[in-house]
Amino acid sequence: MSQALALSQDTQRENRKALSWALAMGLSVALLLLQTLSAAARGAPESFADLAEKISPAVVNITTSTTVARNTAPRGVVPEGSPFEDFFREFQDRNRGGDGGNDRPRRSSALGSGFVISEDGFVVTNNHVIEGADEILIEFFEGMELPAKVIGTDPNTDIALLKVETDKPLSFVSFGDSDVSRVGDWVMAMGNPLGQGFSVSAGIVSARNRALSGSYDDYIQTDAAINRGNSGGPLFNMDGDVIGVNTAILSPNGGSIGIGFSMASNVVVRVVDQLKEFGETRRGWLGVRIQDVTDDVAEAIGLEKAAGALVTDVPEGPSAEAGIKAGDVIMSFDGKEVTDTRSLVKTVGNTQVGKAVRVIVFRDGKTETLKVTLGRREEAEGAVPASQPAEPEKPAQSDILGLTVSEITDELREQLELASGASGLVVQDVDETSKAFEKGLRAGDLITEAGQQKLASIEDLNKQIEAAREAGRKSLLLLVRRAGDPRFVALSLADS
Repeated sequence: MSQALALSQDTQRENRKALSWALAMGLSVALLLLQTLSAAARGAPESFADLAEKISPAVVNITTSTTVARNTAPRGVVPEGSPFEDFFREFQDRNRGGDGGNDRPRRSSALGSGFVISEDGFVVTNNHVIEGADEILIEFFEGMELPAKVIGTDPNTDIALLKVETDKPLSFVSFGDSDVSRVGDWVMAMGNPLGQGFSVSAGIVSARNRALSGSYDDYIQTDAAINRGNSGGPLFNMDGDVIGVNTAILSPNGGSIGIGFSMASNVVVRVVDQLKEFGETRRGWLGVRIQDVTDDVAEAIGLEKAAGALVTDVPEGPSAEAGIKAGDVIMSFDGKEVTDTRSLVKTVGNTQVGKAVRVIVFRDGKTETLKVTLGRREEAEGAVPASQPAEPEKPAQSDILGLTVSEITDELREQLELASGASGLVVQDVDETSKAFEKGLRAGDLITEAGQQKLASIEDLNKQIEAAREAGRKSLLLLVRRAGDPRFVALSLADS
């Protein structure tokens, strides 16, 4: 009996082991299957055909027509009364179409791409595709053609919003979140390359957050083929959402070499919403001139790391009213960390006009929080900074920090076309072996501040140099103006 019981217990143990092994193997197989499916999902699509078929009806070709004046062709010279006069006039008229004139306006056409974003006919494209056009014709994938009118444009991001009128609802596509797109993700472009009609190309996201030339640039770089005529067309992710508007290519020959740029959808959406509501953009305006904080500038003002945006000038406007001063470093704007000037410009531009925001600045070795009510950038483009208060003339000259500087005289004021209230020290010469020359200072520059203190005399500059040395600084921060444009320069004290 005991032998049978022992046998039974051994059998149970073996069964449990077998069951455990089976469960473990089953789990392993399941995990292996899951990994295989996940890898397949990340791999190249078997085909883009289904996606292309889905989004094609919302992509359009755009043809624009513009009236341009003809250039007057050189006329032949025939002596008056010559027997060839009538013959030559007849020859010219025949070559000009018999109208007797060569200055009639002619029609010029251009091609581009776009995409429909609503069933009632709103179309997005590039501003440069339709700029200056007298007529805009939209051609749909099915062959239908409709005229379009311009709702609004934004040259800063090269985006335009058009509208067509139709009795039936149109196929449209939606914007996706460009911020979640990763380098290496598959993308597909569609448009009208080189006027060849509807065409699809595929590739990957090659890079993110590219800046070309604009203040609000946020381009997705892709190797999907983009050529002339693709401008204004959509860049899709694999869900069929628009994550970019194809805008530019980098090419030595005008054709695609695999470096194309699409304005990120998260920029485009904000622009399109404003164009739809107002017919124009309305960007926030802080009212400061700024420059990046370099390592030597950070050391000169006692900042732990090179970050933020250094204020070089504060014209009349929101920041001046809030108490922001030249020399402040903007560290945070509306709760967002400011890493550099580009991040600040984009964040401010995307903030609602009239909003009261908290701005944290670094000033005199500590942070300070100020409240600024934003203005509108478009209304402030021509704002001119107020001039500095006048100071008494004290003609003097000295060699300091590799610079030969002098106090302002009437003669220098006239020679350099300085404002009547301008104050500071004029750079007369720069030692080409000095750090000042390396930092770009040149004769004719006006130094208005040192150590974030205004300068009225050479004595003021010497006091700031001594104060910087006593504080253990290796460099002194100068505010330099050239042709009215300000910038900060951290100058090594080793040259003094």
